[in-house]
Amino acid sequence: MSASNARRAVALLSGGLDSLLSAKVIKEQGLEVICLHFISPFFGKPHKLEQWRAVYDLDIRPVDAGEDFVRLLASRPPHGFGSVFNPCVDCKILMLRKAATIMRELGACCVVTGEVLGQRPMSQRRDALNIIRREAGLKGLLLRPLSALRLEPTLPENEGVIDRSRLFGFYGRSRKAQMELAARFSITEIPTPAGGCRLTETGNARSYYPILRHTPHPAAADFYLGNAGRQLWHIPEEGGESFRLVVGRNEADNKRLADFAGPRDLFFRSRDFPGPTGLGRFFAEPWPAAAVTAAAAVTAAYTPKAGISGGKTVMLVSEGAPEGPGEEVEVDPASASGLRFSEYSWEKARALIREKTEV
Repeated sequence: MSASNARRAVALLSGGLDSLLSAKVIKEQGLEVICLHFISPFFGKPHKLEQWRAVYDLDIRPVDAGEDFVRLLASRPPHGFGSVFNPCVDCKILMLRKAATIMRELGACCVVTGEVLGQRPMSQRRDALNIIRREAGLKGLLLRPLSALRLEPTLPENEGVIDRSRLFGFYGRSRKAQMELAARFSITEIPTPAGGCRLTETGNARSYYPILRHTPHPAAADFYLGNAGRQLWHIPEEGGESFRLVVGRNEADNKRLADFAGPRDLFFRSRDFPGPTGLGRFFAEPWPAAAVTAAAAVTAAYTPKAGISGGKTVMLVSEGAPEGPGEEVEVDPASASGLRFSEYSWEKARALIREKTEV
């Protein structure tokens, strides 16, 4: 039996309503549907998979796309960015190429997505849908059940594996038809319209862009750190090594800093007061004493009791992990003299994202 005749399909499941409905539509036709949930620092909800499996009665498998996605950003996406830092067309191509490989490994007949013609201005125009299908290598094998009647038939439809008459012709941004279909499937827990991409939000883009620009060899872990705490940088105007400091906003942030720390990252915390943890990202050379002192002072400034106690405070600096006694550094929380750490502005990040030159 050829792949196009197999009673099995691979579906992309973002966690949004459209992808959920598309998987259900194909499963309703008697096919085995294997859902792929892609995970990266920018999107994905791995903590939701068990719940979704139980509530939606679907076979859902996680697919880690973090390192591939970072390489995509670093090489500047061929089809450009959306309104913020979102490479929607190239993102979908990346995921579909991975899905195509899995489809062939499983002997499935097609890849299913929840795309709706005309719903999104960058990636769901007709020309963009055609580009995505072609560059993903899925001509005839990429099925969009919610808009299928407005698109050319796929091989599984032509060969009778999938009944085209039971597919749909949704168009545009209205959610009415999707809500009616959700009711038909008795879906009472209605997910958000999309899985949620952090790259579409200016606050996240402001945090992510300097990681891409000033980290010598950016990896997924660098961007996971970008989701935790205040993102502060010292970037010398005359060139030279940049320094990255992440200061936790709460206990959850502090834990995430420890989870994604490198073996030579520096940790900063108050000796005498409860408060945030600071993490100094290690790039190539050890931090000089001036950078260590400045980062300790900045972290102390975000420690409430240290800030109101007046005078000097003692910070502990340790390498690789926040636990342990650490080296004591005395600083003034009210005055981080010398080396300065600050957040990247969105205006600066946006201007650089829009540059034609390489990152």
